[in-house]
Amino acid sequence: MQNILIVGGGAGGLELATRLGKKLGKASKARITLVDKNTSHIWKPLLHEVASGSLDTDTDGVIYSAHAARHGYQFQHGEFIGLNTAEKNLTLAAIYTDEGDLLVPERTLHYDTLVLAIGSVSNDFGTPGVSKHCYFLDSAPQALRFHRALMNNFVRINQQDDDRALNIAIVGGGATGVELAAELYHVAALAKRYGLSAMNAKKLKIHLLEAGPSILPALPSRIADAVRKELSLLGVEVRENTKVSAANAQGFITADDQQIIAGMMVWAAGVKVPNFIAKLAIFELNRLQQILVTPELKAKGFDDIYVLGDCCGFQQQDGSWVPPRAQSAHQMASLVADNILRQRRQKPLKPFVYKDHGSLVNLSRYSTVGSLMGNLTGNSMFIEGKLARFVYISLYRMHQIAIHGWWKGMLLVLVEKMNRAVRPKLKLH
Repeated sequence: MQNILIVGGGAGGLELATRLGKKLGKASKARITLVDKNTSHIWKPLLHEVASGSLDTDTDGVIYSAHAARHGYQFQHGEFIGLNTAEKNLTLAAIYTDEGDLLVPERTLHYDTLVLAIGSVSNDFGTPGVSKHCYFLDSAPQALRFHRALMNNFVRINQQDDDRALNIAIVGGGATGVELAAELYHVAALAKRYGLSAMNAKKLKIHLLEAGPSILPALPSRIADAVRKELSLLGVEVRENTKVSAANAQGFITADDQQIIAGMMVWAAGVKVPNFIAKLAIFELNRLQQILVTPELKAKGFDDIYVLGDCCGFQQQDGSWVPPRAQSAHQMASLVADNILRQRRQKPLKPFVYKDHGSLVNLSRYSTVGSLMGNLTGNSMFIEGKLARFVYISLYRMHQIAIHGWWKGMLLVLVEKMNRAVRPKLKLH
């Protein structure tokens, strides 16, 4: 029986495991195994909501082991640390309890077909002090760590007798930084409803720092202009052309030697593939350490290894690289699934063609702006307000349907609406 091993349970990896589990796993035509170092899945574009407390991973996360049992694949909890392409073996690190006791020893998994969907991490570009003093939002555990610190600061601010504010500095004017800034103002306003009577949005001061000339550099200028205006109305200090040279216990130091005081610091500037991929010295990589692939999304030089999502380096005909977005991972997962099935039937494989469906930026409950259509028509259609919010939510609904199916996906939507009516709108612990 063919062993298909998928490493990484992000948007693309989980969708692929679900589809192959239904097609092959349930029929015992192949053994589908999903590997991830975490035990549950949260759609990465929503991590800023986990960090702010607007989203609760306990109720909104997908438990891999339970999902696997329902959808015909197996789940292996562990961190990918080694690969032997000659023997077709993948090594997972040992797992320890919180007390340091060995729970599961180091393991080796065999594969016939390997799919790497390990995603990306924040790129601090070697900036001194960043790794020590900053929060990152690459995973649910990191987002939860930020949330705990945020709530502790809310409690501290609530006990003060003066008007001192909580200063939060966010480096990176991309979607993550922008959306987090707006979401933080929303939860600061919510805190007053849940026992923190002295806490409000006026006691929050956010600095959004972007090294380039404009926030949201990958999006049309009209979107960036609209977002900049909305953030300024909320009270966010947007500082463009501001390069950070270092971080210390007091905040960030800019390239022109200014100190930006901050009680909490977030680094959301750029992404790269985790360093261990380069240390493997197996694959051809680009400057972001993405694995270079063939048109069929196979790692260059390997007929049995596919790559998808943020870790996939796919250069388009115009010389540009497919951007690390959820829609890219979704499209790649669909093609890899088709090509694995076609390869089993000894049919020609399909090449990948990226279709840009546009981009949306959600500013919490205040506004949503973006563009639709992308290169489907050669033009972009600017949208904002309720329509943009509807489309933004629909993208998440499509992901839910892809991993749960239509019936269960719609039930989840209903459950979410019921939860909003009965549970706090802010995670308080």
